[in-house]
Amino acid sequence: MLRSQLAGAMPIRRPVIRSLATYVPPRQLTNADLEKLVDTSDEWIMQRTGIRTRHIVDPGVATSDLAKEAALEAIRRAGLTPHDIDLIIVGTVTPDMLFPSTACLVQHKIGATRAWGFDLSAACSAFTYALTVGSQMVAAGAATHVLVIGADVMSSIIDYTDRTTCVLFGDGAGAVVLGVSEDPTLGILDFEHQVDGSGGPALCMPAGGSLRPASHETVDQRLHYARQDGQAVFKFAVRNTGDICERILARNHVTADELDLFVSHQANRRIIMSAAERIGMPEEKVVINIEEFGNTTAATIPLALNTAVETGRLKKGNLVLLASVGAGFTVGSVLLRWAID
Repeated sequence: MLRSQLAGAMPIRRPVIRSLATYVPPRQLTNADLEKLVDTSDEWIMQRTGIRTRHIVDPGVATSDLAKEAALEAIRRAGLTPHDIDLIIVGTVTPDMLFPSTACLVQHKIGATRAWGFDLSAACSAFTYALTVGSQMVAAGAATHVLVIGADVMSSIIDYTDRTTCVLFGDGAGAVVLGVSEDPTLGILDFEHQVDGSGGPALCMPAGGSLRPASHETVDQRLHYARQDGQAVFKFAVRNTGDICERILARNHVTADELDLFVSHQANRRIIMSAAERIGMPEEKVVINIEEFGNTTAATIPLALNTAVETGRLKKGNLVLLASVGAGFTVGSVLLRWAID
């Protein structure tokens, strides 16, 4: 049940994912390419992360450009036009610029003249958070068709001389259109989210905001790139991905045997499988496509859902658990029953 139902509020409309579409730039950056840039190897990267390649934009291509491609296809697959969209939520940590929001830019690029919108910054949890916000807007009757996008151009904030981060990230976008479910058994069932701000320094971009505006000093110190304490992030992600999955399943009286698919944020294969083992999910029910895309931050979950659809592993009626951990630290999970044929 949705949280408002759990709280005893008036009956609400069941939000549902009506369509899904993704987009990645055609250019690829392989582990062999990275071996020429930093002191690393394909074997080391695969062993530590499970990543073999990642998609990277060409110069001048922005987050809104990737988001536009995924958004237009998601709208088409939903049998709608941009004019039908009421609300646009873009989850991203790499907006085209600080303002206006990427949602404004996407709204203009796709011609969604009736829509309002905003960006949501929750790093790797941005898609689960945006999905929850959009779902609640549908459930409350405030919107009928919500476009939820997870998109990031991580290559724009990655230091390709820093082997601790440059091997991890790629660029991509995914979009879903949310609507009202005609079948009350299908759609978004529940969510569970949390933040732990004490972990902020472990994964951040130190400069570029109001605390440290851009200056010669911040540029010289390379503070406009993502920085990560890999060990701290790994430990937090392993523990909290499992924790939040256990909480949402327990509240909904769902066992691992009843789940058809576990779709986690694609940060690291070892983190994903640790959480899966924690909740008792066998590997055949776990979606992992990090080898092909790397960590695309807000786009990883829609990209993973698309992989599951394309390989025939995700079908109408399937019970699916989404989970994410991101910078902040942010933690999120969504329980849903898939409604797309």
